[in-house]
Amino acid sequence: MNDKIVKLQAGREKSLLRRHSWIFSGAVAEVEGGPPAGETVRILDARNRFLATAAWSPASQLAARVWSFDPGETVDAAFFLRRIGAAAELRRFLGLDAPRGGCRLGHSEAGGIPGLIVDRYGEFLSVQFLSAGVERFREEILNALEQVTGARGIYERSDVSVRAKEGLPERTGLLRGAEPPNPVIIEEEGCRYAVDLRHGQKTGFYFDQRISRRVLAGFAPEKRILNAFSYTGAFAVAALRAGAQHVVNVDSSQPALRQAAHNLEMNGIAPDRYENRCQDVFEALRGFRAEGRRFDLVILDPPKFIESQRALVRGCRAYQDIARLGFQLLNPGGVLFNFSCSGLMTPELFQKITADAACEAGVGAVVLRRLEQAPDHPTALAVPESFYLKGLVSRVAVDRQHSYL
Repeated sequence: MNDKIVKLQAGREKSLLRRHSWIFSGAVAEVEGGPPAGETVRILDARNRFLATAAWSPASQLAARVWSFDPGETVDAAFFLRRIGAAAELRRFLGLDAPRGGCRLGHSEAGGIPGLIVDRYGEFLSVQFLSAGVERFREEILNALEQVTGARGIYERSDVSVRAKEGLPERTGLLRGAEPPNPVIIEEEGCRYAVDLRHGQKTGFYFDQRISRRVLAGFAPEKRILNAFSYTGAFAVAALRAGAQHVVNVDSSQPALRQAAHNLEMNGIAPDRYENRCQDVFEALRGFRAEGRRFDLVILDPPKFIESQRALVRGCRAYQDIARLGFQLLNPGGVLFNFSCSGLMTPELFQKITADAACEAGVGAVVLRRLEQAPDHPTALAVPESFYLKGLVSRVAVDRQHSYL
């Protein structure tokens, strides 16, 4: 039996009884057996009753992440093979196993392996080991990924600051098999995208916006569109392929915009149908407002403005500021797509912020659609924090006579 034990303070077991998978350091009363970082420990309540097995992370405020609530389940190579096999089966169920396609294969807590992110790009995998537990079992996980997927190559993108909170250094590089080409070409709903697995943001591409791109395509025909925080232009490709008149991409990264131009060219989009502008997005939008420039549709997909509870007020203000600018740049009857990828942002708060932004902009608007992360980024029922991407599709009134207010 595992002699590495973590006992909780009295009354701190309630979240585990609801099958939430996080244990914070403040809930810990005793640690027995001197477990090193990443070691599997048994979690007991104050009366020594079994609650879960978990990965121990003494350097982090998130001191343990649950592997299993089954006292009879051993965390070993077979465990990871089962969990990764179940993740692959879900993607087959979702129809996301096309050889030239891509998807999120491993989604941390909502994928049954806390701290592991895996994205599939055709025959190649891009992985992130974000916690001490998955770092401890990296070889078992890599073996399982190879066995389940048959990937030609597995590339690591653990070059993220969150590893420091786990006491881990950043790491990147080829882990198994062949080096991925640069770029890797994937296909999504008739569009082709070039992805830089080595240097792109996160693992290279935002699969979580797959459904949003599909919804955008339905609104795009004949529209003049502003795509703010455009990254490598996936929204622009989807919109222009669906018949948009023109798209302005704005991003502060010149390499991302070069990739966007390549993606647009690869999809047969003529250069006169888009403009790529490298500029601070807030500055660019204020400039458009000053020029009196207007659009039929505005997309606002900013980075995470709220990284922690302490940043909540400041982050909410940033989301509201950018949404206000978006509303001010719309033609009468125009449509705003705005998003938050902050897990601490609730849907209710995001709608309130968007409503306040419309009020500040002096427009009436109604919500046409609510958007969220694609289903290959599932939400664990017991871990609401795994629901992170919120989006609203709002239409402003045509005129004061037909105002929605």
